[in-house]
Amino acid sequence: MTLRFYDTASASVRDFEPVVPGKASLYYCGATVQSGPHIGHVRSGLVFDILVRWLRFRGLKVTAVRNVTDIDDKILEKARASEQPGFDGDHPNEPWWALAYRFEGVFHQAYDALGIERPTYEPRATGHIPQMHELIAELIERGHAYPAQDGSGDVYFDVRSWPRYGELTHQRLDEMQDAADADPRGKRDPRDFALWKGHKDQDPLTASWDSPWGRGRPGWHLECSAMAGRYLGDRFDFHGGGLDLRFPHHENELAQSAAAGRGFANFWLHNGLVAYQGEKMSKSLGNTVDPQQMLAENRPLVVRYMLGQAHYRSVLDYRPTSLEEAAAAVERIEAFLVAASAAGADLDWEPADIPADFVAVMDDDLNVPRALGVLHDRVRAGNTALHAGAEQASELAAAARAVSGMTEILGLRALMALGEAGAGAQEHEALDQLVQDLLERRAAARAEKDWAEADRLRDTLAEAGIVVADGAGGSTWTLG
Repeated sequence: MTLRFYDTASASVRDFEPVVPGKASLYYCGATVQSGPHIGHVRSGLVFDILVRWLRFRGLKVTAVRNVTDIDDKILEKARASEQPGFDGDHPNEPWWALAYRFEGVFHQAYDALGIERPTYEPRATGHIPQMHELIAELIERGHAYPAQDGSGDVYFDVRSWPRYGELTHQRLDEMQDAADADPRGKRDPRDFALWKGHKDQDPLTASWDSPWGRGRPGWHLECSAMAGRYLGDRFDFHGGGLDLRFPHHENELAQSAAAGRGFANFWLHNGLVAYQGEKMSKSLGNTVDPQQMLAENRPLVVRYMLGQAHYRSVLDYRPTSLEEAAAAVERIEAFLVAASAAGADLDWEPADIPADFVAVMDDDLNVPRALGVLHDRVRAGNTALHAGAEQASELAAAARAVSGMTEILGLRALMALGEAGAGAQEHEALDQLVQDLLERRAAARAEKDWAEADRLRDTLAEAGIVVADGAGGSTWTLG
């Protein structure tokens, strides 16, 4: 077994060697719960869900951590807005912690609907203040952090004290943008970023905690370093998140963790962003796609397939027809499994039933698009065996087990509407009777050399997704 992944830090595909043999550890950035999820959040969650499923299939015991940022400037701003006269939302005078908890639930609803498994641990930032204090103290002691001299109560990471700063995104310090997360007047360098943010009068006292540097709350970057260390230790296998988090968030996480003497992540995995017909999604452009709306109008299986079909590192280009195409693809898979089960094929599978070419492409940087190509090849082969009858029963059985297993590994199987075997048999029998009637009429037209009618009947079948194959023994059909 050789698993390979693209590591952002080294800008190369590297062989994966677990930090602890037989185990895999993953931390990936979850939601900042100031509002509901957008399509990028859902795609990221799906990418790492597939990664976890694949690591488990390859025999590793996986510990996955996905954080919840439940204290943040935007959360406090939205809570303040709910207190203003004339507020027309559904939750007036909502405390910041209640707003965060409510939107955390909205994220869970979207994840659950798409079959994205809950991580091993899902820590909230507000539950890990002591670990954050510990990390700040270590950085101050090592000379990599300092309290602000302006009495604000802020504590900053000193970027010039750490020569490796910029190693994740391969940037030079003097070319980086300023850190806009705190008042720059207390900083030695405008690129220094906040580890601890002193309490401000406009913020509720409940949104602050006592610390050796004064009452305040954690900086965004500090939260993830502290929680990753709490659940996975100083050194772990994977740190993941969306491509937009590389800088400044992940760069700063790496700097503060490494400067504190922690090995941190062995691999940095970043999933690509989502575009709308080749353009960046933006509220200002009016081209954003709401996952809740997608789920209201489409089966979760279709949405999951559409969001997961591109390579995780590539841009997922959403088009108005994307969900229609995904629906057609999953319906072909479902139809085969229903028909195979109706014909007596067993859908239970073992690891040995998974095609070697599927395993090879998944091992090679989690290449889901090529894996889906293997899946559809087996569906086509299975349909051919299905309509060949008893003479290809073994081929049908092998295809059914392979397709069932691949769809389960990709997280699709549990969302499928396969029904009971008996119901599947009735549906397949009814469809077969209708198709056979059209094939007999087409055969009669061909015998009478009425080619126009024969072509019309074939086109009718094709429009319904039925592919006709003519052979010496007559015509057979499969779902395209």
